Amino acid sequence: MSRALGGGKLVIATHNAGKLKEIAKLLEPYGPDCISAGSLGLPEPPETGKTFVENSLIKARAAAEASGLPALADDSGLSVAALDGRPGVYTADWAERQWFEGEPGRDWYMAMGKVEGLLQGKGPDTARDCWFSCVLALAWPDGEHTVYEGRANGKLTWPPRGTMGFGYDPVFVPEGRDVTFAELEPVEKHAISHRADAFAKLVADQFGG
Repeated sequence: MSRALGGGKLVIATHNAGKLKEIAKLLEPYGPDCISAGSLGLPEPPETGKTFVENSLIKARAAAEASGLPALADDSGLSVAALDGRPGVYTADWAERQWFEGEPGRDWYMAMGKVEGLLQGKGPDTARDCWFSCVLALAWPDGEHTVYEGRANGKLTWPPRGTMGFGYDPVFVPEGRDVTFAELEPVEKHAISHRADAFAKLVADQFGG
């Protein structure tokens, strides 16, 4: 067992209110008082890592050092075996519109299309195996840290199906199912997701269950 969290304040290294709410809800039964890095006015560090682990640690360490409190950060994305693990840590970047692609922001349908186009370019028999990764990094102000990795295996489908997910969910069919993440009810998706896997490992290590 790694160093354990107490029941005090825990900084969630995000400026996204939705992500804070989601993580706080997951940890609510275990006692931490979750506050966001955004609410503390902490800057967002550049995510210069080449892996999910590196990026999650960058965010967690920066928040812990700046706040003087333990901090939790996550990094997640989609990896496609036939594309040598891409988009990987650049999952969100593939959805960012370029100057010639319209208003700034993320277009996930465009991102899904980029993945599909690359796969089709490899031929009709190309394997569609893929996986979602979620890495949770927990860091303390003195530099100690621990990492929890979750994964959900599956295959890509086309065209996109379902309206209940986000990101690449409409093209991801989880292992053992015949529907996409975006066709599953949120409660059912969260029970088998990469994030659920990572949080189960964190809870087991930090809170004993």
